[in-house]
Amino acid sequence: MSSPYLGPASLPSSYGILSRSEQGHEHERNSDSNPEEGVNCGPPPTKTVTPRRSYPYIPPTKSLSGSSNPTEATPLLVSKDRPVSLIEEQIESKDHESTLTLLQEEMKILTTYSLPIFGSQLLEYTLVIASVVSIGHLSTTALAGVSLGSMTASVTAFSIIQGLVSALDTMLPSAWTSQDPRLVGLWAQRMTVVIAFSLIPMYLIWFNAEQILINLKQDPDVAHLAAVYLRWVSLGLPAYAFNCISRRYFQSQGLFTIPTRIVLFAAPVNVILNYLLVWGPAPIRLGYIGAPIATAISFNLISIASIIYGVFFAPTTAWHPISNRMFTNLGVLVQLGLGGVGQTATEWWAWELISLAASLLGPVALATQSILVVSGTMAFQAPFALGIATSVRIGNLLGERKARRAQTASNAAILMGLIIAACLSTMFIVFRDRWAYMFNNDPEVVSLVKKILPILALFQIFDSNAAVTAGILRAKGWQFVGALLNISAYYILGLPLGVFLAFKCHIGLPGLSMGLTTSLIYCAAFSTYFCVRTDWNREVDKVMERMSREDSKGYGSVENGHRL
Repeated sequence: MSSPYLGPASLPSSYGILSRSEQGHEHERNSDSNPEEGVNCGPPPTKTVTPRRSYPYIPPTKSLSGSSNPTEATPLLVSKDRPVSLIEEQIESKDHESTLTLLQEEMKILTTYSLPIFGSQLLEYTLVIASVVSIGHLSTTALAGVSLGSMTASVTAFSIIQGLVSALDTMLPSAWTSQDPRLVGLWAQRMTVVIAFSLIPMYLIWFNAEQILINLKQDPDVAHLAAVYLRWVSLGLPAYAFNCISRRYFQSQGLFTIPTRIVLFAAPVNVILNYLLVWGPAPIRLGYIGAPIATAISFNLISIASIIYGVFFAPTTAWHPISNRMFTNLGVLVQLGLGGVGQTATEWWAWELISLAASLLGPVALATQSILVVSGTMAFQAPFALGIATSVRIGNLLGERKARRAQTASNAAILMGLIIAACLSTMFIVFRDRWAYMFNNDPEVVSLVKKILPILALFQIFDSNAAVTAGILRAKGWQFVGALLNISAYYILGLPLGVFLAFKCHIGLPGLSMGLTTSLIYCAAFSTYFCVRTDWNREVDKVMERMSREDSKGYGSVENGHRL
């Protein structure tokens, strides 16, 4: 199943293989709210508080008849006299509504949620490509160094952070629509603590990367440049982790456009910084190290912008005052996060192994694989955005105790994923004769891309489904199930089959693609089954039990904090 915040080959993986492809071509050319600390949610108030709804609260206004009496759209909870800002749905759930009506409404809502996420994903992809383009024109060795460095960063840090933070996909959306929305801020603070401790071994690896890579039989010059890249990009590693948390903090409240606006500001700044620091005027030109510095600055700019927006512009309804409660129930996040790491990192690493296998087939196969990876990654952003939106939507509905709505949202997302996949597959089939020319004019590469694109078109159907169902599983807290599916799909089925077809049956690169497609068929089939067979009333009970424990046991133990 596709991992959160990643493409079918993760973003760093995508530009890693693109770099190796360029290196192969170069080689070919050359040789061939309360400030008091300790405030907590406390025991439940004697006054009954109605759970928050996932559609927006509108301030009380006079009706057409002149009445100012509150309605169902009147805010139940506000912060600093500001209504809670959520995406407008303009629907009212009724028990007698037909399934078809509910399905249409949920598809409309998921579309509204997904569009800004899709925009932010594409913009974030430019943060990655900018470094490749800027360093790629320095030298072959520099290109190899940034490729190796970025892949090392992906495997040892970025994928692990993404997996750990995926625990918030389970905790935050349902907390937002619970009786105490401040639990959103509390769980975000707890995740910050978990991530802070996880950064320690990552830094130890990064600052000893040169020796580690040399021990792994990498070229000493390339290993040195990779280590230099890691040292400088490490300045942005805490910010990268914080951005993953803040993005989910906003999205769980329905504030999907905030991360998009922030990245819309950071993306052009990143491009300018890459040009100035790598190729700019002599006083500020840094050469090779300019690209990782630009990346680190961009990560930090996004963090600063997120903090400013959260403090001064966004409603503070979800924020929990800083207290020692942020150090409790960390085991819940670690348990879910480790499952998320298994779900995220295993797929990330599998794509790196596929890239390595493709490099053994020669420069033509490597160049073709780079085109397929970049194409697949760009196409993947649409179903991936839908998966994030689905996770938030279902989590919100579970917090509202709307089991039927959650089931309908799940089914609507799966249906929408198939529609998106059909469009993407059609695009690859229709333009297969000309597709490769957007990247390369080599006749051999063009011919091989044309040959494999039908497989990529089939791949999209199951990859899209896996991305959507992964979001549903995260909303349920089933990261561990996703991890088991990925491990068995890629390492027991897909990779061995792909290598066998490519090298033993002499099919070459198409064989690797067939192996990956097989693994995704396996993932999509089982994850769809788990989603369709879900007992959504039971999922609501789990959320209510978790929230009641938080309310009644402000400093509850890890064991009593959450039940999967």
